[in-house]
Amino acid sequence: MLTNGQGRRANQRIERILLRAVITLLMVAILNFILFRIVPGDPASMLLAGARTAVTAEQIEAQRQRWGLDRPLIPDQVLNYLSTTLRGDLGYSFKFRGRRVADLIMERLPATIALVGLAQLIAIVSGVILGIYAGWRRGGVVDHVATGTSLALYSTPPFWLAMLLVVIFSTALGWLPGYGQYSPTVASAGPLAWLVDRARHLVLPVSAVALGLIGQYVLVARAAMSDVVTEDYMVTARAKGLTGGQMLMRHAFRNAMLPVVTLVTLNLGYVVAGAITVESVFAWPGIGRLTVEALNARDYPVLQGIFLLLGASVVVANLAADLAYNILDPRVRQ
Repeated sequence: MLTNGQGRRANQRIERILLRAVITLLMVAILNFILFRIVPGDPASMLLAGARTAVTAEQIEAQRQRWGLDRPLIPDQVLNYLSTTLRGDLGYSFKFRGRRVADLIMERLPATIALVGLAQLIAIVSGVILGIYAGWRRGGVVDHVATGTSLALYSTPPFWLAMLLVVIFSTALGWLPGYGQYSPTVASAGPLAWLVDRARHLVLPVSAVALGLIGQYVLVARAAMSDVVTEDYMVTARAKGLTGGQMLMRHAFRNAMLPVVTLVTLNLGYVVAGAITVESVFAWPGIGRLTVEALNARDYPVLQGIFLLLGASVVVANLAADLAYNILDPRVRQ
């Protein structure tokens, strides 16, 4: 039970965390605006690049005036960008003419969340459990196998792992589809067949992302648990006659979860960005593939919107980690 003074300090800390997150979001938005204004090329010329006839200087200047590009960069353009961004207006795509950037991102976001979100869930549960057990039973067979396998998975590029899975399970064995989100012929099938087809298309890309993430979680959880078991309070708990299970659940697990929580929340922040290379290998229609398409077409408004979404998701993830620390670590609340 917190006293009035402790409760007041806890509230002040939460207010500071929230204020820092808001300021960071503002800085991310401004930096995102500036970075895409210093790249080579004139936005007005890019907007008219697909015209069938020759573009005159007067047409380019008219386009600049229409989009406010003739006004000073600071403060006019940056303030206009911040105000439109707060309203959810991220501009229009060069490649997908007439399409709003916000609409394009929202179309691709569910596919990325389904892919990377499911992979994160599998990796968190399996990686943390395996890492905690390996750290608790240091030097055992499980520890050696889990650590060696995790190091191999962590050092393997995701795109190479994705291509390996495609070659083995799709090309050679023919067990699972190797590209796309669904089969073209499944639209006329029943709901059950549609669900099974979607699940089969998810298996390989989810496996490619999850295997790489599992390595991180196992290594971090194992290192955290290895440090915890050597602490003095663990020796005291054993001297009091607590069983191994009681020591693990009452003392070791909660303290070992602190660095794991940081890694989990930061990785969850990257869910919206997706696994760009994995999505490209499997032709998965998510944010990662949209990023590649925008890079190839020099579609700066789409790239700007994606990078802003990525930056905001990481800031929110850091906010969640700070708030979680207030719950898990009593020393933070004091």
